[in-house]
Amino acid sequence: MLILHTSDWHIGKKIGPFDRSDEYREVIDEVADVADREQVDLVVHSGDVFERPLPPIQALESGLDGLVRLTGGGRRPVVAIAGNHDSAALFETLSRFLTHQNVHLVGEIKAPDAGGILDLETPSGRAVVSCFPFLRESRTFNVWQPPEEHYKSYADRLRAISTAYARAAERRAGVDAVTVLVAHFLVGGVKVHGHGAPRGERELHMGQVYAADARAIPAGPQYVALGHIHAPQPVPGALVPAEYAGSLLQLDFGEAGERKRVVLVDVEPGMPAQVREVPIRGGRPLLRPSGTWEEILATESLDDAYLDLTVLTDGPDPGLADRARDRFEYLVKVRAEYARAEVERRSREGRSIADLYSEYYLRTEGVDPPAELVATLRELDEEVAGAPA
Repeated sequence: MLILHTSDWHIGKKIGPFDRSDEYREVIDEVADVADREQVDLVVHSGDVFERPLPPIQALESGLDGLVRLTGGGRRPVVAIAGNHDSAALFETLSRFLTHQNVHLVGEIKAPDAGGILDLETPSGRAVVSCFPFLRESRTFNVWQPPEEHYKSYADRLRAISTAYARAAERRAGVDAVTVLVAHFLVGGVKVHGHGAPRGERELHMGQVYAADARAIPAGPQYVALGHIHAPQPVPGALVPAEYAGSLLQLDFGEAGERKRVVLVDVEPGMPAQVREVPIRGGRPLLRPSGTWEEILATESLDDAYLDLTVLTDGPDPGLADRARDRFEYLVKVRAEYARAEVERRSREGRSIADLYSEYYLRTEGVDPPAELVATLRELDEEVAGAPA
């Protein structure tokens, strides 16, 4: 059986002011082409189909059309779980309308015998798929395990749920089915941040309270398809093949230059899974060039990329932003970088507005403010001080 693992589409996410709808459609079409070309039997999506719990209509249409297209005309089942950006309730509602097209959405964490485990027929036999959507720390007491489990740590809860799925899936699979766990959570030790810039993962759900260790990956499933981390990578310390497929697009400048992919898993009942990847090349790249204005203008391959520019200057350059926007169509950010003076903080008591502004300007810009601006502030200060009460 050949399984395709994809994740973290985040359809609807913009980069600065730029809408990326065409890029999302491009890379989803690319994934569907891989599934057709490789004659995949099953597709699993490990969460964050959308950027927002209630996506705009255009994003919703793109996501659902993409999932349906991945079925290859209904030939292969597609399983998608809700990530931390998705609405569990929306997934559960939509599932009733998509199951007949062989798309299976799972939004809520459910007991193994109450929809948490799917027993699916594929062109190459049965697949028993355990579905573990994102578990919010504030809702750990609402899931299906006994009350005595509710007071364990978040990591312990993840491990307990994964283990319960693994045991139930092994019993259901018998000797003639492949077992897969699809989950959306953070395993400690994986690469998260890069390039000194924000990444597309939601920081609120990336802290230690949301981190598990490799013991949350049980020994039972033949493959574990994980979502939540956008940098594609294997899970360190896992006892079975387990991968973060990663996002399909470079979603933020912390992902600039990051390779994107889908994972193909070749597996037979009772046998170790063999994992390989297929690069996804669509979408506009994100770049973070740095240099003087002349050096940046001389750099090739910037015109078709989203840009976060750092321009080396001798001091503040008030016209830099306008000049950069005029030159680069896909400019997202631009900043001037220059040596800044160390400024000692002083008390504000008894000081004029002009003095306070001068100190603020020096602290933030690293140079003294324009003399004419300071003179204007002093005139205003004197005029206000001399005005009748």
